[in-house]
Amino acid sequence: MKAVFQRELPFETKRDTLLPGISPLDPREWLIMDEAYAGQMEERERLITDNRNAVIALDNMAVNAALELLKKTLEFLPHLRDFEQNAEKVRCPDGRSVKIDLSDPMATLGRLVQNDFCIMQKRGDEHILTGAVLCFPASWSLSEKFMHPLTVIHKPVAEYDENITRRVQRLFDGIKVERPLWRFNKLYYQAPDLHQPRTFLNPRKILRRNEGKYIRCEKQTLMRLPKSDAVVFTIHTFVLDKPDAPL
Repeated sequence: MKAVFQRELPFETKRDTLLPGISPLDPREWLIMDEAYAGQMEERERLITDNRNAVIALDNMAVNAALELLKKTLEFLPHLRDFEQNAEKVRCPDGRSVKIDLSDPMATLGRLVQNDFCIMQKRGDEHILTGAVLCFPASWSLSEKFMHPLTVIHKPVAEYDENITRRVQRLFDGIKVERPLWRFNKLYYQAPDLHQPRTFLNPRKILRRNEGKYIRCEKQTLMRLPKSDAVVFTIHTFVLDKPDAPL
């Protein structure tokens, strides 16, 4: 694939990034669009069409939540620029026409905006990943984490210890409707590819600042859906060519 870069990050990255590093988010900033929209959406279309099983998963228990999420996203699009929609389709800023396919809500979501979406639903004591469109994984695999709880999802993260596990689960339990939260991460990569899956048995080597050629940063948000009570985890991926990247 061709490299797709943003020119800058829309937020400051020098504040504390320790897990979970969560802050309140203005609901009007839940989804954003940046100058990499066209390039990222071209790659999302390719992945959804050619590699669907790797980037989309939806359990039957999450169908209603996925439809609720799609409805919310469609209602949010007027907050972004240059989207036109009717009951059947959406005309996107890059000129694509996306059918609103209620039989395939995660793929429809993945074709509309730059974000990846993960649906987390509480089963027993933990939230489980029951649905996702994950086109741009940063060194993890949807197939390994689908239908697993937070403890398994964060298994490769060294600092994600038992104390953090409890804190994050309490955080998920406490998310309020219309009061979304957000955090970010900042990592250094040798390749600019947006789609970089990894498995538990083949983890990525953690690079220091002077070792990576590119900065990969994610704006991650958490939001509760009012009807299904599911928590939606969104990921907006930024890739910056390191020599020109503002830190």
